[in-house]
Amino acid sequence: MAQENLAGRGIAGYRLLERVGEGGTATVYRAEHDVHGRCAVKTLRERLRDDPTAVKRFLREAGYGSRVRHPNVVRTYDFGDTDGLYYLALEWAEGEPLADAVARNRRLPAPEVAQIVEQLAGALAAAHAVGIIHRDLKPENIIYDASSRTAKLLDFGIARDAQEDPSERLTRTGFFVGTLQYVSPEALSGELVGEAADIYSLATITYNLLTGVHPYTARSPRELFQKLLTEPPARLNDAVKGLQFPRALEDAVMKGLARDAAKRQASVLEFAADVRRGAAATSSPPAKRGIMRLLGSIRRKNG
Repeated sequence: MAQENLAGRGIAGYRLLERVGEGGTATVYRAEHDVHGRCAVKTLRERLRDDPTAVKRFLREAGYGSRVRHPNVVRTYDFGDTDGLYYLALEWAEGEPLADAVARNRRLPAPEVAQIVEQLAGALAAAHAVGIIHRDLKPENIIYDASSRTAKLLDFGIARDAQEDPSERLTRTGFFVGTLQYVSPEALSGELVGEAADIYSLATITYNLLTGVHPYTARSPRELFQKLLTEPPARLNDAVKGLQFPRALEDAVMKGLARDAAKRQASVLEFAADVRRGAAATSSPPAKRGIMRLLGSIRRKNG
């Protein structure tokens, strides 16, 4: 079946200029609007427009995104349907998916990673403040502009309202939502998760940005699933041979990756602060670090 292409069409005042991406549920177009200027418009794929669950999930994403206002969240301008065509109009964010930046650079310097983490933590804190748990935090859902070092969170497609009635769930009990490499252990049972699940996902992203690898290695999704439930993740300083980080940075990331949600940081902002302090130790001038080690040795000898 030929893919639908709505380029050249107008929807609710948005002029669709070109198709720029397509996922499992939606197609993304670069568009223009008289007030918002350049923007992105997502449309629900044709085959899903008669699926009540798909429609509800799409509109829920739009509704959740419109509730979260933060400089590091892609802004939602408008959403709705016109003649059965469901659309979501968004801010056009400069940059590329963070996943592409990682693939190209393999890993990023610790101070840059800390800056990205702080921005994402602010975005997630804004979502948590209005009761929204993202649940699908991953590099593919983050737009990163390396020139300005600006990260923006998007895609609230499987987010949930912490205050929602359990009967309104779109995911069956016993099934998890999210991406296995980034999902928290407590989410694997399909139970409702809280803010700690987003902390875990952010810690996994941090680990990946610093090392270029993930906390768990597995030959299959089944093996990865079992490891997430039963084994601790590889320590940050054991991830890549010869790659070492200050103990404070390793401890910050590993705390965020604790299998027990209660043992993680109390909030995404606390996690970001821990990472920032650890990264600051990384960026200390080598000479200064050498002097501090020498002074420490002298004190121990004199003590």
